[in-house]
Amino acid sequence: MARDNSFTRVAVIVLATITRRTSAAIGPIATLPIVNKLIAPDGVPRNAVLADATFPGPVISGYTGDFFKIDVKDELYNSTMLTATSIHWHGILQHRTNWADGVAFVTQCPITSGQSFEYKFDTTGISGTHWYHSHLESQYCDGLRGPLVLYDKDDPHKDLYDVDDESTIITLADWYHVASPFVLTRSRVPKADSTLINGMGRWYGNPTAELAVVKVTQGKRYRFRLLNMGCDPDYTFTIAGHSMTVIEADGQNSEPLTVDEIQIFVGQRYSFVLEADQPVDNYWIRALPNVMMSRRALGSAKGINSAILRYDGAPEEEPTQGEVNSTNPLREYNLHALTDPAAPGEPYVGGVDYALNLQLGFPQHPRKATAPANFTVNGVPFESPSVPVLLNILSGAARAQDLLPKGNVYTLPRNASVELTIPHTTIGSHAFHLHGHIFSVVRSAGQAVPNYRNPIRRDVVSTGSKGDNVTVRFRTDNPGPWFLHCHVDWHLATGMAVVFAEDVPDVPSNEPAPEEWYNLCPEYEESLARDRERSEAQSAV
Repeated sequence: MARDNSFTRVAVIVLATITRRTSAAIGPIATLPIVNKLIAPDGVPRNAVLADATFPGPVISGYTGDFFKIDVKDELYNSTMLTATSIHWHGILQHRTNWADGVAFVTQCPITSGQSFEYKFDTTGISGTHWYHSHLESQYCDGLRGPLVLYDKDDPHKDLYDVDDESTIITLADWYHVASPFVLTRSRVPKADSTLINGMGRWYGNPTAELAVVKVTQGKRYRFRLLNMGCDPDYTFTIAGHSMTVIEADGQNSEPLTVDEIQIFVGQRYSFVLEADQPVDNYWIRALPNVMMSRRALGSAKGINSAILRYDGAPEEEPTQGEVNSTNPLREYNLHALTDPAAPGEPYVGGVDYALNLQLGFPQHPRKATAPANFTVNGVPFESPSVPVLLNILSGAARAQDLLPKGNVYTLPRNASVELTIPHTTIGSHAFHLHGHIFSVVRSAGQAVPNYRNPIRRDVVSTGSKGDNVTVRFRTDNPGPWFLHCHVDWHLATGMAVVFAEDVPDVPSNEPAPEEWYNLCPEYEESLARDRERSEAQSAV
């Protein structure tokens, strides 16, 4: 028995070491294998779905204006999780390439095991910090997520920092010890088991797992790119003894704003400049989750929800500081767009061509239900169609009532200013992401008076809390069906989404989808038929 326990400990150490392997950055032309692998990022082994066998997946990078060709190869086989996949390039606008947006059953059918699909897209006019992840059910919660960075040779903030490379990317993610298909059935309100920072973290049951270390040299200035790649929590992020000057939100340059705490919601990204101006030592990096976690996975005791900022020359030991007591936290409404800051439309409520109120609903109180309830938008839960909305449009459907799923699709006119209002009417906070667009946040959570003059632009916004009426604006300049959804993946899985079918008459004039795109649906149907036959054969035995 002693040998067995020893073997288990060694196996976990080996698994954790494998998990920490960092792939070199790839792109803009690359192959991305999607594989199953046993990993233990917090010391607890579990099977996962991974990009290039790592968590997070490899950094995909390039420069503004690069043309990307990413050949995604589905090598999945573990049937306890999904074996099909699709990849969304979060923050890439896919102008005129709606077919490459990667949303299963909105812009494509899934890629099936043994098949591949090459995503091609242009990044002209796009820069900053983004990410990629599965957009098939809740698959990315099983590990399929990674950073995507577009460096800008003409970055207006380049004089503010000295270092900006793979070593300055910080990813935050929640981690579950069971596969995503079982998470909702395990608990009415899903609870993560741990927080991973750069793919490493501690579970309260194993408080000695190794932590991520971010290294700096005293006297240098660093552009850190912070990504919340979680499935649920928003995080309160701090670095003990250091302030952070925010210069980017979701790929959009902002006027520099110095803070000591950043609340970052699922799907959001920030760049901040940190000056390594403190004594040579170790400092706690904290990412404290602000939503449901396992009972003892909260706080920062014994290094939970933490990583280490280590100055060159500091001893290899853990810091000793307590949690940061913020006196200058980031408030979204204090961020302002750096260039062309005015929001579309006229500077008053409803001063747009098309205004839409999105009423969020949650019919069952979680304390009184054991099965998942449907979230709704304007009274309707989103139901994934069997035929992608884009294929439906390309086949001739032109009106909202012709598009599936019924009640989930809103048609938007061409070249119009649009205002979306999202009053807070449900429990908890929701992080709404709009595909294909950047929007101006004219009214943020906690903001009473709208700002039409210079609001921050981004692609994910929090709906805030009771009394908030978060309002965003954008212009319809990108034909295609675009997903608007809560990026808390458990909320999306239970209905919190709609599709905007934008400028439908112009969709066929977009860059034509490749033949391989049209093959995805019949390949997927064939795979479902094979699965049914296999299941029936096993039942007959």
